[in-house]
Amino acid sequence: MPQMMPLNWLMLFGYFSILLILFNVMNYYTSYNKTSSLVSLKMMTKTLIWKW
Repeated sequence: MPQMMPLNWLMLFGYFSILLILFNVMNYYTSYNKTSSLVSLKMMTKTLIWKW
């Protein structure tokens, strides 16, 4: 069986860091587009003011 390419810890850390950053950027922009439409929906509906 062929061995995998030897990866050191620094390469693995860089790979997963880039993956984490890309995932967070994509998640931010998809949620940013949804929040702008949600803000307009919240203006249409009556908001409840809670007094504790």
